[in-house]
Amino acid sequence: MALQIDEATHELLQSYGFDEETFETLRARLKAGEAGAEQNRIRGEVTPPEAEDVTTLPAVGSAEREALAAKGREAIAAGQVGAIVLAGGMATRFGGVVKAGVEAVDGKTFMELKVRDILTAAEEAGGRVPLFPMTSFATDAEVTMLSAPLANEHVPIETFPQLISLRLTPEGELFRDEAGELSPYAPGHGDLTFALRKAGILERFRAAGGRVLVMSNVDNLTATLDPAIIGAHLQGGKPMTAEMAPKLPGDKGGAPARVDGEPQIVEAFRFPADFDQDSIPVFNTNTLLFDAEAIDRDFDLTWFAVTKQVGGKPAIQFEHLVGELSAFLPSTFLRVEREGADARFQPVKDPAELERRQDEIRTALEARGIL
Repeated sequence: MALQIDEATHELLQSYGFDEETFETLRARLKAGEAGAEQNRIRGEVTPPEAEDVTTLPAVGSAEREALAAKGREAIAAGQVGAIVLAGGMATRFGGVVKAGVEAVDGKTFMELKVRDILTAAEEAGGRVPLFPMTSFATDAEVTMLSAPLANEHVPIETFPQLISLRLTPEGELFRDEAGELSPYAPGHGDLTFALRKAGILERFRAAGGRVLVMSNVDNLTATLDPAIIGAHLQGGKPMTAEMAPKLPGDKGGAPARVDGEPQIVEAFRFPADFDQDSIPVFNTNTLLFDAEAIDRDFDLTWFAVTKQVGGKPAIQFEHLVGELSAFLPSTFLRVEREGADARFQPVKDPAELERRQDEIRTALEARGIL
């Protein structure tokens, strides 16, 4: 390795698929002033989505919802559905504790509740739904340990790690913390397709008859494995489906928009500076469904330079974002509820948010027979 780094960091990077050539290319762009907030913005014409771009999930109890659920249960029963839970990142939001193992509701951890959800759907449909938690170097050992006793014949579990890189200073030098140590990080959930293929999971899933993968964040417990969502994906007939929630004041995040006339998810920081993001009434929840065949290839995702505060100092991270797959794959944008018994977007980023949302999460999980 040409990088002048210590042996321990070298071994860590090698263990998690560090790509030195890409790293040096991105580093050179940063040094040349060719990476940053302005370069992250979309250069094409960006307009709000058309009315036909966003489909609304039918209400619970409606004939339309039940028809979609029947289609989803059929896919589960046929062994065509798998689940992905994003459980990577840097394990910093809960005081350095891996979030998957934090008690979330009624003494059960985030990971336990995710598995209970998938098990409920699998048993109701009479099928088997493999679960693939995506970890990071910071969470891999813990999530793998937590997952092992939760696996069963209906929900086999195989963890796989996302990739790894090193933080840089704004000038393009290797970032070091207060102790002078290098600062590895997990470079975004856009690692998903690369990491799935690297681990051989996508190949094995497809060989076993797998057709649809449902991805959700470990901290969004109401993004359950609802057969109606699977049915909506199949009925939409497109290789990717993205759940969209109604936008409330103060919400920030990616949203569906048209870029040069083509619908896709656009992250908040990529919109042109003069674009009114409030003109789009929904935003991306990061609960996505994919046709496994469609994502079993390379994607030329954009590397975004993102500034983070690490130990009170600015650090640059280059990240891939999974929502950008919608620029390559025709997508269904599915509007879902974020409140009440049918809520599907109750994310928990820190302990204060967990305390605030706990009752709402419990209500939704009880309504679905998970609690």
